[in-house]
Amino acid sequence: MTRDPAAAPGDDPLAERVVASEVVYRGKYMVFHVDTIERADGSRGQRDLVAHPGAVAVLAVDGEGRVLLVRQWRVAAGRALLEIPAGTLDVHDGVTEDPDAAARRELEEETGHRAGSWRKLATFWTAPGFASELMHLYLATGLTAVADDSRLAPDDDEELELHYLPLEEALALVEGGAIADAKSILGLLWLDRLRGSGGS
Repeated sequence: MTRDPAAAPGDDPLAERVVASEVVYRGKYMVFHVDTIERADGSRGQRDLVAHPGAVAVLAVDGEGRVLLVRQWRVAAGRALLEIPAGTLDVHDGVTEDPDAAARRELEEETGHRAGSWRKLATFWTAPGFASELMHLYLATGLTAVADDSRLAPDDDEELELHYLPLEEALALVEGGAIADAKSILGLLWLDRLRGSGGS
């Protein structure tokens, strides 16, 4: 029997119901917890989960067709990674930032640019096996540089290098493994697809 892969959780025989949850650590943005789940057949199990407010990623393309990328150190990877601009949604007084606003903020903070045209391309789960992070991917064009005295600055703990790469060069870095960040790989391949279909 073929089942709808997008069925609502209540109608899905694979659905797992959370019957207990223990918070083991609260970080700046994330909450780490262990959930006890119950399956449709009544059996139970445990899931280690990270609750995350969500994030944005931006494919920023300038007038020469170059993609703006940022290089920064990633402790989890043990090296600097070349990535598309991105960041976590802010949460203030329990209210999560609108992704459209966050995308504009992150582009300016990380690259010093604003965009005249915005297009939301997709949303996707970054690591659904253990994290609730939902990422919103945008295309930003019509870029203009922001004067340093009026620019939104990167976070205090961020050290970034800005790089402008033709899409073909960025794609070659993806294929060669030099760009190894999932959101950046997905975004750049999506941009290439848009270019091929005339939709960029």
